[in-house]
Amino acid sequence: MQIVKGILTVIYFIICLALIILVMAQSKDDAGLSATITGSSSSNFFEQNKGRTKEGKQKKWTIILAVAFVVLGIALSIIYPA
Repeated sequence: MQIVKGILTVIYFIICLALIILVMAQSKDDAGLSATITGSSSSNFFEQNKGRTKEGKQKKWTIILAVAFVVLGIALSIIYPA
């Protein structure tokens, strides 16, 4: 059981570092109030194919790592009781 705890802890640490790096590498694409006033549309070609770009892939991996972070955190809290 100690080996499983060690492996899960190392994986958790690697996911934490990867998540931090991905979040810091993402660009801020928040248009804010100006998009509301000007009526920024998401029906253009770029917005429809955004998942294929570098930013889209970073966002997808950030979501995947965030879910893994939460699931592994719950698993570690069960393994390491208080």
